[in-house]
Amino acid sequence: MPADNINAFLRTQLEDLKSKGLYKAERRITSPQMSGITVNGQDVINFCANNYLGLANHPEIVAAAQEGIKEWGYGLSSVRFICGTQDVHKQGEQRIAKFFGKGDSILYISCFDANGGLFEPLLTDQDAILSDELNHASIIDGVRLCKAQRFRYKHNDMADLKAKLEEAKGCRFKLIFTDSVFSMDGDLAKLPDICDLADQYGAAVGIDDCHATGHLGATGRGGAEELGVLDRIDVITGTLGKTLGGASGGFTASSAEIVDWLRNRSRPYLFSNSVPPALVTAGVKALELAESATDLRAKLKANTAKLRGGLEAAGFTIKPGPTPILPVMLGDAAVATKMADELLKRGIYVIGFSYPVVPHGQARIRMQVSAAHTPEQVDRAIAAFTEVGKQIGVLKS
Repeated sequence: MPADNINAFLRTQLEDLKSKGLYKAERRITSPQMSGITVNGQDVINFCANNYLGLANHPEIVAAAQEGIKEWGYGLSSVRFICGTQDVHKQGEQRIAKFFGKGDSILYISCFDANGGLFEPLLTDQDAILSDELNHASIIDGVRLCKAQRFRYKHNDMADLKAKLEEAKGCRFKLIFTDSVFSMDGDLAKLPDICDLADQYGAAVGIDDCHATGHLGATGRGGAEELGVLDRIDVITGTLGKTLGGASGGFTASSAEIVDWLRNRSRPYLFSNSVPPALVTAGVKALELAESATDLRAKLKANTAKLRGGLEAAGFTIKPGPTPILPVMLGDAAVATKMADELLKRGIYVIGFSYPVVPHGQARIRMQVSAAHTPEQVDRAIAAFTEVGKQIGVLKS
């Protein structure tokens, strides 16, 4: 068969990935998502979920999803502009828009689709998109689909962004787009400085807030609220699949005009089935819980400080940042994979990240803290990291 040649080639490539420690094997979880989960029959502490407030599998969110199915059904079997919009979709979009203080919002199956469907409808070859070099893959792919002139600025480098804005001066529209929280490094975009430059050069500002919505900001409105610029951000993309319940579903919140145009021109919206109603009802409940979760945000910060302090005291290098994403830097991909495997044997569930997810030579274990973690679970993680680090030579004995 013609595919035999492709299969043979891919087998050699897969073996090459395995030999270099770059192969990404999936582990089978046999329990609901919580701070403690079961993997292959073993009870482990989970430090690699985006479950920042511990709302995944929250009973009120589960109940809201069940009620959504009961009232609205399982799915729409259609895209929305044909026969697939229910009141629940409009109510959910209005709730998201109100949460961020925007004119409207639009739901997608995922934020990957929200980012993939954002730039191409809005910008032409007369326009410019200015993107941080460490932006998420979904932003990169969305920009590739767009005909606008592309300017990639060095990570969080405002001098370089200003230089790129100078280059783009002659463009009709200019959009600066960045992650609010960079998922592999855990640092925040310099949104106040970005907004100042945008004002100076007449540019719009957009953010992907996936790793911030719900747990950053006094009321959980994300990175822009945390940094005091929520009213200066023109476009916000985000997800219901991380802090807000942990399932799926994405959105774009912006002006009524931008959202209306996306409804008419955004291909992932026009050609994908409606978001299942249960995800919408659960997402609305998650927003409600996150908005008032002051105690959970305080616990998350305390857990993050405790884990960071313990790992740094043991001798690990962790990238600086104010978020519950703690990248334990190891450098070598094979070392990161081996360390993750050894930690799993000790009941600590983490994943080694390497190229192409992160640059060559910057392999790491990215730890993600949850408000659901207990102090005892954090202590166990610190002890296991220290033991394994000494065993494989990452730390001095």
